[in-house]
Amino acid sequence: MSVEKEMKNIMEYETVALDDDNDALVILDQTKLPGAAELISLHTGKEIWDAIYLLKVRGAPAIGVAAAFGLYLLAKGIRTDDYEVFYQELCRHKEYLNSARPTAVNLSWALGRMEQVCLKHKELPVSEIKVKLKEEAVLLKEEDIRVCRAIGEYGLTLVKPGDGILTHCNAGQLATCRYGTATAPIYLGQERGYDFRVYADETRPLLQGARLTAYELYASGVDVTLICDNMSATVMRNGWVNAVFVGCDRVAANGDTANKIGTSVVATVAARYHVPVYICAPTSTIDMSTPTGADIVIEQRPAHEVTDMWYEKPMAPAGVKVFNPAFDVTDHDLIAGIVTEYGIARAPYTESLQEIFCRKQKGPFS
Repeated sequence: MSVEKEMKNIMEYETVALDDDNDALVILDQTKLPGAAELISLHTGKEIWDAIYLLKVRGAPAIGVAAAFGLYLLAKGIRTDDYEVFYQELCRHKEYLNSARPTAVNLSWALGRMEQVCLKHKELPVSEIKVKLKEEAVLLKEEDIRVCRAIGEYGLTLVKPGDGILTHCNAGQLATCRYGTATAPIYLGQERGYDFRVYADETRPLLQGARLTAYELYASGVDVTLICDNMSATVMRNGWVNAVFVGCDRVAANGDTANKIGTSVVATVAARYHVPVYICAPTSTIDMSTPTGADIVIEQRPAHEVTDMWYEKPMAPAGVKVFNPAFDVTDHDLIAGIVTEYGIARAPYTESLQEIFCRKQKGPFS
């Protein structure tokens, strides 16, 4: 693994990139932000797995693109001309990368698309299949940019100039290849002079709202105010928030969504103060094979993220038990709409999400 440090506006960096000439996946190491901007070149399966697990690359869409590039590079290194041997090795690499994080469906979705490319072109020489895999990974990245912009356009119809928007965790450009999901309406509004006032929860325990969302919005000139997680009720009661936009890592078929821990608290508070909550999710994040939020596997993170990670000295008694789930599930009845690249789904979600996928089957979104 090699590291390159640069100094420029954070919005000028590519979150995920392919350096094919040097057989490397290049990512912006998000564990170092906002203190330092470091580009890391990853070459091995272990380095790529670690980068996903340790949140050096994070955000459902960015994880998917990184995994696709990573699988292509690992496939590129398979030394055989025998298709069956190649396919078995590809599947081994795929399952290994897929084990890095269980909750974000984009990871398995992107890896599944790469496997399908291999199966679809099994009649080709292995060398040509590798070219097809690269083309698919590049397409995934290009699609992510178009999808996020489309989500932004639909999300922008839900708010008006001057509105206050609260967001939780980071579903911004740093979580995608451009625009973000939950921040896409904010960035498009910024381009068009909407003058939004944004409140970013710091988002415990990994502080992704403070370190990443506040950082990128501030760098973009957005009027952003950082708040602690337990201040959301106060800003809503004061009438400063007109809408909540958050991303998610998986949407169940009934509209329940898994997002960074604390999202369900925000949604519950928002219901009390009659503030609509919108989930911004590409269709790749919607898992129609998962019936409800109760069926979503919730990733458990290490205790030290709560007790030690952000402090010079431990801030909890040695040996104390720690419960540290990475995500929680927001019930569908707390959600005003799920914003996708094919439109906005509303309750009942079992019907509207099916309609979204019907639109997707008819062709590309406009």
